Amino acid sequence: MNQDELKALVGRAAIEYVPEGSIIGVGTGSTVNCFIDALADVKRRIRGAVSSSNASTERLKRHGIAVLEAADVVAQGARLPVYIDGADEIDGRGCMVKGGGAALTREKIVADLAERFVCIADASKRVDVLGRFPLPVEVIPMAAAQVAKRFEAIGGQALLRAGVVTDNGNAILDVRGLAIADPLAMETEINQWPGVVTVGIFARHRASVCLLGTPEGVQTLNFA
Repeated sequence: MNQDELKALVGRAAIEYVPEGSIIGVGTGSTVNCFIDALADVKRRIRGAVSSSNASTERLKRHGIAVLEAADVVAQGARLPVYIDGADEIDGRGCMVKGGGAALTREKIVADLAERFVCIADASKRVDVLGRFPLPVEVIPMAAAQVAKRFEAIGGQALLRAGVVTDNGNAILDVRGLAIADPLAMETEINQWPGVVTVGIFARHRASVCLLGTPEGVQTLNFA
């Protein structure tokens, strides 16, 4: 099976994690697109979705799936039972690097509303130590050079992602050369740097479950 077929496989498998009559969180990216397309076949099972990006919102609406604002969920005092999203990397504890699609801030906001994070990914995304994939960091443009210097001091090489503006109007730095052995500590530290909007380490909001697409089928990884 090629990578596109593996993405479609886990996209369909994630439907089993969608509770009847619920509002769910939906992430961003090519694997999530497969999930949205599969969700369209059972859209009457759910009341709607909270989306993490303009691109996912448009795809959901094209399929006739109602898209709700995160603020409306908060105002109702509710939580989402599940958030379903992909990852650029995931380790053995369910910690992830995300942001290849530049939607990391909104992804983290929606994940924070959910009781459970279900990660859908192909087997190439499973790593022992995070950092092989360049770490995305959303920054206020004024601070990009300053934040890049901070990464240089800890052994990272940060480059501005050319031609990319996030849905929030900010820039993305992609940081290479990091081995993220303690994802929670690094996430906590970088999030304190002035000008950083969100770092693409998902340790505080790590996956509860990962549906991993392999040539042998879907492998389910459960994280305590």
